[in-house]
Amino acid sequence: MMQLFDIIASAGLWAAILRIATPLIFGTIGALLCERAGVLNLGIEGIMTFGAMIGWLSVYHGADLWTGLLIAAIAGGVFGLLHAGLTVTLGLSQHVAGLGVTLFASSFSYYVFRLIVPLANTPPTIVPFQPIAIPGLSTLPFIGPAFFTQTAPTYLAIAIALLMAYIIFRTPVGLAIRMTGENPHAAEAQGVNPMKVRYGAVIAGSALMGMGGAFLTLSAFNSFFPTMVQGRGWICIALVVFASWRPGRALFGALLFAFFDAFQLRLQTALSGLVPYQLFLMTPYILSIAALAVMARRARVPQALMQPYRRGER
Repeated sequence: MMQLFDIIASAGLWAAILRIATPLIFGTIGALLCERAGVLNLGIEGIMTFGAMIGWLSVYHGADLWTGLLIAAIAGGVFGLLHAGLTVTLGLSQHVAGLGVTLFASSFSYYVFRLIVPLANTPPTIVPFQPIAIPGLSTLPFIGPAFFTQTAPTYLAIAIALLMAYIIFRTPVGLAIRMTGENPHAAEAQGVNPMKVRYGAVIAGSALMGMGGAFLTLSAFNSFFPTMVQGRGWICIALVVFASWRPGRALFGALLFAFFDAFQLRLQTALSGLVPYQLFLMTPYILSIAALAVMARRARVPQALMQPYRRGER
């Protein structure tokens, strides 16, 4: 019991929670934006993988870290444009198109990486983002090292989540997005172009997904390997449902999953040899599924989600 208390009372645990949650925040807010406009984007896993690769590759070849993050966002937006073209313009199945984007982006990432970076026993590395100690806050006992010594993309992810909550529920743009996701024909009657709204939401949401992938190579690690996303994209899709399509709850959900993940890593060390490590690896996913099952019962799905829009049809 004392070991559990020591783990929870450790500032290192809470600092790790923010680091682990950062790519989930980017990805979840991106997926939420797409779905609020009525488009399910299952291309997230591949988009995050490509964002991780292209962001790292840009920095490896001389770009600065912020440029690498921007390039990853642009690449994500390009894949979002592809997904929107397939689902919004052509009206194809959003499930099939999204899985196709994931397979294509993941495979293309590995192809480009191996084409440009030769095989080596030790993967090449870059100098990633360094933690920023916020003056006056980083020196506070416990709170300072836990929350105010993170890298810049972590602060950016939290700011984007809060900004997205404001945009969706407090601005005309957010109202147009929500109307399009609920009833695109009613939105059109009010002078909103649902096609443009869906295109914009999918492209912007996919750009955030690309940034989430880039965080892994530009901040959390300093190199790229093809399997590094490790299912985070699918976790983001589940977190959107957990959050009931609300950015504030999405931020909480990402932090909750990160807590489970960071906690099990420390439990493995504390209880090494007493319990099979596979049980610890299962823990965050089991607890997340349980939390999802509870929250999903009360979730209100956007009424036009996954429904193709055709002007003049009802």
